[in-house]
Amino acid sequence: MIPRYSRPEMADIWSPESKFRIWFEIEAHACDALAELGVIPKEAAKTIWERGGKAEFNVARIDEIEREVKHDVIAFLTHLAEFVGEDSRFVHQGMTSSDVLDTCLNVQLVRAADLLLADMDGLLAALKRRAFEHKDTITIGRSHGIHAEPTTFGVKLAQAYAEFERCRERLVFARKEIATCAISGAVGTFANIDPRVEVHVAKALGLEPEPVSTQVIPRDRHAMFFAVLGVVASSIERLATEIRHLQRTEVLEAEEFFSEGQKGSSAMPHKRNPILTENLTGLARIVRMAVNPAMENVALWHERDISHSSVERMIGPDATVTLDFALVRLTNVIDKLLIYPENMQKNMDRLGGLVFSQRVLLALTQKGASREDAYRFVQRNAMPVWRGEGNFLELLKADKDVSGKLSDTDLDELFDLSYHTKHVDTIFTRVFGAS
Repeated sequence: MIPRYSRPEMADIWSPESKFRIWFEIEAHACDALAELGVIPKEAAKTIWERGGKAEFNVARIDEIEREVKHDVIAFLTHLAEFVGEDSRFVHQGMTSSDVLDTCLNVQLVRAADLLLADMDGLLAALKRRAFEHKDTITIGRSHGIHAEPTTFGVKLAQAYAEFERCRERLVFARKEIATCAISGAVGTFANIDPRVEVHVAKALGLEPEPVSTQVIPRDRHAMFFAVLGVVASSIERLATEIRHLQRTEVLEAEEFFSEGQKGSSAMPHKRNPILTENLTGLARIVRMAVNPAMENVALWHERDISHSSVERMIGPDATVTLDFALVRLTNVIDKLLIYPENMQKNMDRLGGLVFSQRVLLALTQKGASREDAYRFVQRNAMPVWRGEGNFLELLKADKDVSGKLSDTDLDELFDLSYHTKHVDTIFTRVFGAS
């Protein structure tokens, strides 16, 4: 988590100050429940809220204590006692460190998910706007990087919209799955704390009680959460890679916005490089880097060990902060993307009509030619055009095997671009709905 790729609101979730504030709220809510159950005095719970709630937790002081006690939660509780006073003895009654740490982590992940969902809403809005803007902008579709058949640029963006809509649905589910709370004490048996305390804390924090917490919340939940973040990152990279290809000099069908005064190269003043989408490709790798460690965290020893702890202290902030930044950056790229329909048409014309080869093939089979013969007739006329020798339509008209089955008028009709876009409305209805 570095400032260059961090946005303040997401970074704040992972700040020490925010973490200690959540720790306090967990402890204070637990005290409220314990007071209602008669385990601790109600006045003590009130004092804990009043004094702790007004406290400005000193991170340096907590770190100082931790250097001595070698335990972060104990260091925090010791510092809290400096504010609360005598009633601090009622804090952490029957609880274990994982109750605080795991519940806090899940609060942080839920809050991070909420920001990421808002980011995705912004990206989806930008994709939808640009998709409708270029719904009928014809461009060449490519397979293996090679010209295939015509499509529209709007369809390209509609595909991206549908993909990110699926990503959003996955993130909603991942958020729900991670939103659990554990206040169950050592080895998760509630031996020293009433299960009703967990229910109370969970409700206060917008979480659900973990059914079986074994002293830690099971890490399959976290594995799923980070796996979803990895999928979102891969979808970001997919769209970023598309834009990078389209910005290549030989293609130049779309281009990142280049602002006044921007410099593309320290050596070559003419350069306009796809730096934002290249950056997004790299950021996607960082997010995916969290997935495998999260999977490995699932296998903990018995009821608890801390092999997962150091991993989560890094991947929690790094993955969510990076993905937040990447989603907002991609939204800005799409929002300002420069699109060049003239170059799209120019590129489509480069192959002299070869993009209509399948339609000619199918028409020949409809006129009685075997598929094998039809393929051979079309391909032998396509290959010279591929080498830059002649025009596909004219060569087909001059081929006796082709002209014996298809008239010049038939062939002319087969070279109609609108044929390839006749179902664009159907695709858009499937993606965006009838409206």
